[in-house]
Formats: sequence, structure tokens, C-alpha cells
Amino acid sequence: MNNKTLRLTWAALIAALYVVLTFVANAAGLASGAIQVRLSEMLTIMPLFTWAAVPGLAAGCVLANFLTGCALWDVVFGSLATLFGALGTYYIGRKKIVLGPVCPIVSNAVIVPLVLQNVYGLEGSYWYFMATVGAGEIISCGVLGWLLYKVLRRTEIFDATGDNN
Repeated sequence: MNNKTLRLTWAALIAALYVVLTFVANAAGLASGAIQVRLSEMLTIMPLFTWAAVPGLAAGCVLANFLTGCALWDVVFGSLATLFGALGTYYIGRKKIVLGPVCPIVSNAVIVPLVLQNVYGLEGSYWYFMATVGAGEIISCGVLGWLLYKVLRRTEIFDATGDNN
């Protein structure tokens, strides 16, 4: 199969998984608000395996935020937080694997509190929201993402992309 076609397929699959997992977390009341544990954010570990995950995560976040009824500025800035995290995971995490989950944790913990305050008008300090969003990201990216990494690392599923570690 053509390498470009394969990467596009991986990007689309990752985007679709991001949307589905966001809907699952949203149904459980975990995907938004001051305390968020988006199951879909565990996929931010995927750039350790393939570049295709970066546009896949960005597109998936845009779609998930839009389809779950987020405000326009949340769609924009929340998706940028995921994009920045995915880029950091790809560029930094591939050099030092342990830092892979740190990038999306930090980008979301810094950006999302501003969205919560300025877009949704939630009462609370920036530092409070940074702690709550950061804690949720540690669970989804750090714990669940790292478990996903460990499982996928044992497979050879990404060898065909040509850009894995």
C-alpha cells in the first residue's frame, strides 16, 4: 500500500477513535467542565508511533468538540491544545520517550483553564483549573496513554508506516 495512503488511513482512524472515546467520556460526564478525564486524550501518545497521529488527533479533537456542542472558541483553542501536545509528543517524546505524555498534559493544563474562564465563565482561579485539568490529563495521557503505549509497543502494527521509532 502507498505510504501516503497508509498515513492518511492511520490519521483518519485515530481521529475517529478520538471522537468515539470523547463521546464515551461525555456520556459519563467526564469530557468537559473543571474536572475532565477525556478518555480520548490517551491517544495523544500515538505520535510516538507515527506522524499521522498529529493531524489525526487535531482533526479528531475538532470534530469531537464540535459534535459534543462545545463553544466555538473551545473548539478552536481546545483543539490547538491537543495539536500542540501531539506536536510536542512527536518532536520531544521521540527523543526521550518518557516525556511523550508530558507535552499534552502541559499544553492542556495551560490552555484549557483559559477557555473554562473566558469562554464558559466558570468561577475559580486559573491555578485551580490548571490543577484540575492537569490532574485529568495526568490520568488520561499519563496513566492511560502510557498503558496504551506499553500495549502497542509490543505489537508491530506501526512498522508499516515507516516513521515509527
